[in-house]
Amino acid sequence: MVTEEDVRRIALALPETNERPSYEGTPSFRTKRKAFTRIRGDGESIVVFVGSVEEKEELLASDSRKFFTTPHYDGYPAVLVRLAEIDVEELSELLTDSWRLAAPKRVLAAFETAEQQAR
Repeated sequence: MVTEEDVRRIALALPETNERPSYEGTPSFRTKRKAFTRIRGDGESIVVFVGSVEEKEELLASDSRKFFTTPHYDGYPAVLVRLAEIDVEELSELLTDSWRLAAPKRVLAAFETAEQQAR
């Protein structure tokens, strides 16, 4: 199980990320002006963005304990994730993938170069 603090720590470790209040004052994490995750008002789940609605549907079908949606997100490439159902490694992967979709091209390129050099 991961916590809101895990979300914050991992998200803010990604390049050029900041935290800002979002809907109803809930924490959201952005790179430049684009949000890539938000802690929902229930404090038990987050919103992450995925590459397509098809990818969203695959995640929803893969594990309904971890991934879910609400009518608000119908037709939109975002999935909701229950923090109690994932570990830190999976959280890191989900946040990084969502960040990649929002990151400016030059920031993403530098990040990927650094990742490749670390391997």
